[in-house]
Amino acid sequence: MKFIHLTDTHLVADAGDLYGTNPKKRVQQAVAHMQANQPDAQALVITGDLTHYGHDDAYRHLRECLAPVTMPIYPILGNHDHRLRFQNHFPEVPRDADGFVQYTADFNGSLAIFLDTNEPGVTWGVFCARRGAWLRQQLEHTDSPVLIFMHHPFFSIGIHSMDAISLRDTGPFMAAIAGHEHRIRQVFFGHIHRPIFGAFRGIPYSTLRGTNHQVALDLHGKQLDVLGAHEPPQYGVVRVEADQVLIHLEDYLNAGKRFPLGEYDHSIAIAG
Repeated sequence: MKFIHLTDTHLVADAGDLYGTNPKKRVQQAVAHMQANQPDAQALVITGDLTHYGHDDAYRHLRECLAPVTMPIYPILGNHDHRLRFQNHFPEVPRDADGFVQYTADFNGSLAIFLDTNEPGVTWGVFCARRGAWLRQQLEHTDSPVLIFMHHPFFSIGIHSMDAISLRDTGPFMAAIAGHEHRIRQVFFGHIHRPIFGAFRGIPYSTLRGTNHQVALDLHGKQLDVLGAHEPPQYGVVRVEADQVLIHLEDYLNAGKRFPLGEYDHSIAIAG
């Protein structure tokens, strides 16, 4: 299974600039690049903050940006999104019985689980007991390997300002996955706008830069100071195979010239 991971597109209603760059243009460039360079991808996943203010017109612009995509698209919500407006413009995306944008898909034998950590009126992530009960039910329904997609991380990443607005109460999530941790091959998330990889209690995770603006790597700042940065946007190219989950990050606006490095000369050695 090969799929594309995109996150934090932050489209705005007037299709104008945000923090000095244009979110709509950035998404259009990402789509054009992945269509040209990853034509064998089987799915596109977007892990939240689809819009910046949750406006209707921003979701219209997103649909326009995604119109050329021929592979199935799996979006979820972030804290910048508006659940009802999203559902109005993306009615084909499933919801659970409580109305949360949560659903599953078969990723070539892996159970892909898409979670909703959006909570109206707050900037941090929320995953309540009702959402947790739904997740638990999906995990107990099958013994397949699992891929989880969510917007907010459920652990500290060391950037204090972002940790303050990540998933604050992790109890319902941890209770839902208890006993199934060994089946979770990867957790993909957004929200942080940085390339981060690691493992939490043995569960591998990854995220990447957003398509418009980034969060600076500041491990010593004050909790309330979120520092932005204009670093290259990315999308992830993910291959899920029987013996590995392989993730490449593509800086799709990188204009650097590619050049041959030449055949490696095994006769050249560097003295130690």
